[in-house]
Amino acid sequence: MIQLYVGLALYGASSALLVEAGLGIEPWNVLHQGLAELTGLTIGVVSIVIGAAVLLLWIPLRQRPGLGTVSNVFVVGLALDGTLALIPEAHGLAARTSLMITGILLNGAATGLYIAAHFGAGPRDGLMTGLHRRTGRSIRLMRTAVEVTVVTTGFALGGTIGIGTLLYAVSIGPLAQFFLRVFAAPSASDGGTVVAGGQPQQAILRR
Repeated sequence: MIQLYVGLALYGASSALLVEAGLGIEPWNVLHQGLAELTGLTIGVVSIVIGAAVLLLWIPLRQRPGLGTVSNVFVVGLALDGTLALIPEAHGLAARTSLMITGILLNGAATGLYIAAHFGAGPRDGLMTGLHRRTGRSIRLMRTAVEVTVVTTGFALGGTIGIGTLLYAVSIGPLAQFFLRVFAAPSASDGGTVVAGGQPQQAILRR
């Protein structure tokens, strides 16, 4: 559980670094940022709302959430807003580039931490695996289709797309795979905390 919550908190913090860098953010956060611009809510609050909405889509897809799934919805958004409130504004390309690189690396480590804890996939990753099971299409195709949709919508609403978005897209798979091995943990015992079924690692690693 410590590994789970540290991973989720670091995931939110890494997202905040990418937002502060202003050089492009992760696909889902492009949507969150765009909606934040539209509604006046913080990007963390929007992340929580969208995460909860995506979790509702698990019902018709017959996905089974775990502790990590529900925790993901709230912890990541809170950590994102908290980190944004604490870190100073980045000035200059060198500082912003440093934040971007640190954010991507930290995101990979955080992904490995929380997935390797085996408490269930995040809402968005579970959406990919659920669509894969229901449609018979590959996870790669489902992930690409969903993320292209959210990026396009988020950009139209004012979300930031840039070199950071591209670097994240090409590096998060290898980084997550590496850190999954580093932070590998035994699965939760039967009869303990409910763990989501399925293959959450594939939703991250199959790109």
